[in-house]
Amino acid sequence: MAKTVRDSRLDTRTARARLPIRSKPYWRGIDPGTHLGYRKVKSGGKWLVRWYAGQERYREEVIGIADDGSDPDDVAILNFAQAQALARSRAVAFAQEAAGLSPDREKYTVGQALEVYLTWMDHHRKSAADARNRADAFIVPTLGDIPVCRLTTAQLRTWLNALASQPPRVRTRQGKPQKYRNTDHDPEASRKRKATVNRMLATLKAALNMAWREGLVADDSAWRRVKPFGQVDAARLRWLTIEECQRLMNASSPRLRELIQAALATGCRHGELARLVAGDFNPTAGTLHIREAKSGHGRHVVLTEEGIDLFKWLAIGLSRDDRLLSAEGDQPWTHNLNQRPLREACQHARIDPPISFHVLRHTYASLAVMAGMPLMVLAQNLGHQDTRMVEKHYGHLAPSYVADAIRNTAQRFGLSTDSKVVPLR
Repeated sequence: MAKTVRDSRLDTRTARARLPIRSKPYWRGIDPGTHLGYRKVKSGGKWLVRWYAGQERYREEVIGIADDGSDPDDVAILNFAQAQALARSRAVAFAQEAAGLSPDREKYTVGQALEVYLTWMDHHRKSAADARNRADAFIVPTLGDIPVCRLTTAQLRTWLNALASQPPRVRTRQGKPQKYRNTDHDPEASRKRKATVNRMLATLKAALNMAWREGLVADDSAWRRVKPFGQVDAARLRWLTIEECQRLMNASSPRLRELIQAALATGCRHGELARLVAGDFNPTAGTLHIREAKSGHGRHVVLTEEGIDLFKWLAIGLSRDDRLLSAEGDQPWTHNLNQRPLREACQHARIDPPISFHVLRHTYASLAVMAGMPLMVLAQNLGHQDTRMVEKHYGHLAPSYVADAIRNTAQRFGLSTDSKVVPLR
């Protein structure tokens, strides 16, 4: 990033107040061929940029109001440093326009950048539909019409904070006012909301970075300065015990029970299981071929003996292209079809609060690690490229030299839970 130039006449509002009013701006060179100007009038000062176009020709433009009477907001009211950053951005735009590299870049909006990126995701990522839904609901209505070259850090931070303070949406009939879930005084709901907003920010930044790499915007500093919310991704990991798993299977309908058993036997995601066909099961090798994974890479999931028996039973009488798992009426399993039956099964099985389907994947991984499965082996079976994710979520469950050493050598104090001493009020 370019260094901020200093000028004792223009650095502060106090210094600018001492300047006499005149028709010509006060100019300060900030880069070769680029000058930042300050024009002082009775009602306050304005910032200008002047760019040398060659052959004794200059291009001049007003870029904002000086912070002579109000605090800067990095949007309309600019201090000396902010005016320099915007002047440099406009100078790059002038240069590219003069070279004929991108004549429409002034009109290239955030919405257009998102559409280009989401179209790329449609062909390269499995999460494209979810990203598109979130962009249409939360990014495009607020930022979609803003030209990328005019996007500011303050606008992005305002959008980010507004989303984080908004309660989660609930399903609402089309045409009706949007309804929201009441999450007052719930810190876990606030954490989840900020984690969701971080994912939206990641999608937006990816789209803007693609536009920047392709030369459709000259400067990426506006969004590079925006940081996601910290300390919000450490979700409280939940898994079921063996007894809870057995109760849940017993309380489920036959088709849902098959889906739950497949999840516990493989650790696969819901979408991976819903797409399985009989030909993906190899009884000789005892593996399942996951052709379409979240990462875009396929993998072979190794099954235990009871997992092999389960999928042999599921594949009885099926041709290679028949689905292994289906909902009632032979419908393909979707999240909408399993949410209510799973919630009802949790109630019958006395599992409170009810779990989401993804908890079954956590259950498979957590119980495997506690039984001694190496993290690298688990990562490969779950479809992770390395052990970072399993170390983050399940590493504390693994047998540990540190834990063993502490339990074997730490001091004992005779702590007891059967004391008859009554504490004073």
